[in-house]
Amino acid sequence: MKLSVVTTLYQSALYLPEFHKRIVDAAADISSDFEVIYVNDGSPDDSLAISINIAQLDPRVVVVDLARNFGQHKAIMTGLKYARGELVFLIDSDLEEAPELISDFSACMTRIECDVVFGVQKRRKGAAFERMSGAAFYWFFKRVSGLDLPDNQVTARLMKRPYVRALIAHKDREIFLAGLWHITGFRQVPIVVHKASKGDTTYNFRRKLSILVNSITSFSTKPLIAIFYIGATISALSALYIVYLVGTWFLYSVPVTGYTSLIVSIWFLGGLTIFFLGVIGIYLSKIFAETKDRPYTVIRAIYRGTVRESV
Repeated sequence: MKLSVVTTLYQSALYLPEFHKRIVDAAADISSDFEVIYVNDGSPDDSLAISINIAQLDPRVVVVDLARNFGQHKAIMTGLKYARGELVFLIDSDLEEAPELISDFSACMTRIECDVVFGVQKRRKGAAFERMSGAAFYWFFKRVSGLDLPDNQVTARLMKRPYVRALIAHKDREIFLAGLWHITGFRQVPIVVHKASKGDTTYNFRRKLSILVNSITSFSTKPLIAIFYIGATISALSALYIVYLVGTWFLYSVPVTGYTSLIVSIWFLGGLTIFFLGVIGIYLSKIFAETKDRPYTVIRAIYRGTVRESV
């Protein structure tokens, strides 16, 4: 098979009919031998029913129905595992990224010998908070992880089979796709795209914070190293202060008075200790999750045309 299109479904019912028409027309310009894979990530709306109906009318469609909502990144990795094309086009189904981008990406891949063509926004979409929080997320991640991720990259990307094969070989249970895209390597070429805004993002502040913690602990040990240096610094400063207090007592006979500084120090060091234990606990929890070796998604059924395949 020449081309596979992979997309995920979550609250996508409103956009799905138009998306399918546009992606089929765009894919047909690349090759007549293609498939479209929809991964239903436990969507609470009618996305599954609509996609099944599309599959019954279009034999090129495969619907992978996950048993529940596992998250977009895990759903994407599941879809990539079922893609059979020599080229794989990954895109969101909410029409914020134009399906017709596949033509631009294919032309770029033909013009420049590379393994991946991916989209980047010239300016992040959304309101001020979405733009600032997104920029802060990637700035902090790059500083802590040491990975030089492209700024403002989007989901849309056209990938060759060897790259996809290497990407899905990663066995992470907690997936941060932007990091995996980067560390997989190969030659990747960015192209500036426009991403529309269809309304409020489903990635609220709490979810973004969770992704930040997960991404940093997945790709960096710097927080653990920082704990050592901060602890060593506090110990050194405390030792110097003890020497100062003892010296003051013996040289000037000035006793240490007051409990305010003592209480503040106890609260400060207690909070710092709990924070450090929390950081260590996060790493331990990730080790625990990885060693259980559970599948990161569970598939309820696969629909090909009018056939429902149980898994």
